[in-house]
Amino acid sequence: MIASLPMYDRPETAAANDRLWQGVRARLGYGPNALSRDGDLWDDWLSPDLLLSQTCGYPYRARLHGKVTLVGSPVLALPDCPAGYYYSVFVARAEDPRAAVQDYATARFAYNEALSQSGWAAPQTWAAARGFAFSNPIQSGAHRASARAVAEGRADIAALDALSWSIMRQHDAFTDDLCVLARTEPTPALPYITALQRDPAALRCPLHDAIVGLAVEDRATLGLVGLTMIPAQDYLALPNPAPPSP
Repeated sequence: MIASLPMYDRPETAAANDRLWQGVRARLGYGPNALSRDGDLWDDWLSPDLLLSQTCGYPYRARLHGKVTLVGSPVLALPDCPAGYYYSVFVARAEDPRAAVQDYATARFAYNEALSQSGWAAPQTWAAARGFAFSNPIQSGAHRASARAVAEGRADIAALDALSWSIMRQHDAFTDDLCVLARTEPTPALPYITALQRDPAALRCPLHDAIVGLAVEDRATLGLVGLTMIPAQDYLALPNPAPPSP
């Protein structure tokens, strides 16, 4: 069996993620001894051996729907955000004189992945609603890499998962050189999934109880409050913007 919690896993959060998994495993009474951190994400997500993982809403609706089963959606410690939702923040260099996101329409826009809800789909949808698009994209491979590219002047603006940004603010000194210009509308948060043939109900209570049973410090480290259930149709209803030009 495979268990992974890859979406917010970094050296500073790894121990808390490990304790979260051990809490789930103890309540289930079975499962792998440790989280998988070495495998290919897509191989893990699509494996019939998948017990529990977390994905992004865009991969779920674009490639995983009908091939995995939703377990639930995290309730995140984000201000002014509905339970089970999250949003992106637009960041730029604090010294940049441009004050509005629209001023960056043709600037170098760092994004992590083309199938990222927070890094690509949400900001492009936000921009389209305001009559423009980010037309000069630069792929970075990760939210942290996007933020660093802006801080170091290799890009001008980026859209970051708000929880990723919060974690970066705690641990990455380069974020002191950045400022938040705006945020996108909330969309369903990164869902927990299991293999298609598994019963998600058997996982839902152990995961919820493991989250709320974490030490206060671990929940703060992970930005986790609880678990809720966002219907699949709410993920599937979101728009899929055009991919970046090669």
